[in-house]
Amino acid sequence: MTLHWCRFNRPSGRKKPSAFILKYSEEGDLVLDPMVGGGTSAIEAKLLKRKFIGIDINPNSIDTVRKLLNFDGEYEPEIIVGDARAIEKIKDESIDLIITHPPYLNIIKYSDGIIDGDLSNYSSPNLFLKEFEKVILELKRVLKPNKYCAVLIGDTRKRRHFVPLAYMVMSLFLKHGFILKEDIIKTQHNCKSTPQWKNVKMDFYLIMHEHLFVFRKPNINENLSDYKWSMKI
Repeated sequence: MTLHWCRFNRPSGRKKPSAFILKYSEEGDLVLDPMVGGGTSAIEAKLLKRKFIGIDINPNSIDTVRKLLNFDGEYEPEIIVGDARAIEKIKDESIDLIITHPPYLNIIKYSDGIIDGDLSNYSSPNLFLKEFEKVILELKRVLKPNKYCAVLIGDTRKRRHFVPLAYMVMSLFLKHGFILKEDIIKTQHNCKSTPQWKNVKMDFYLIMHEHLFVFRKPNINENLSDYKWSMKI
C-alpha cells in the first residue's frame, strides 16, 4: 500500500493522520504523540473529538502547537514540554492510540543542537537507536493492551550508501514484544526538503519514501504463536 501524506500540509485527496486516528480509536479515546513537532496529530485529534496529549522536547514547537489549537473542540488537548524517553506523568496502560513522527537522525536538526537530548542532534545510528529504544519502552508502558502505535519514519545514507534506519527502528519494536500490523509506504510529493529526482545528478537514487509502521501491543495472555511471523526480527 502506498500512502501520500506530507506531514506539514493537508492537501485535498491525500491521507492525513485523521485516517489512522479514525481507524484505530474511538471518540473520547486518549491519543498520545510523544514527539508532537508541528502539531498535525494534535489538530486532527481535536477535530475528531479525541482526548490528546502532545509532548515535545522543544519549547518552540510546544508554543507553536498551542497557538494552532486555538479553536473550539470537544476536548482540549494537553500540550507539554517533555522528553519522550521519560514520560512518567502518563500512567501505565492509559493510552488508546499512539501516533508519532520522530526525527531521522540529524537530517533535519529541529533545535540546531541547542537542546540536550533532542534526537535530531544525533548523527550516529547506534546512538540514535540506543536512545530511541528508551522511547519504545515508554510507549509500551503507557499503551493499553491490544491497542496500536503508529510510527512514521524514514531512512538515510552514510558515505553514499543506504542505511535502513526505518527497519532498524521496526526491529526494536519487535524486540520489545510489539506485533507488526502494517508497513505502509509513504511517497513524498512536493515536500520542500526533498529535491526531485530529475534535477539531481548522483550515483544513487534519492530516498523518496518513508515507512508508516503500525504496531499492536499484545493483549494480556494472548497466544503469540499465531503472530510469530509478524514479530520475527
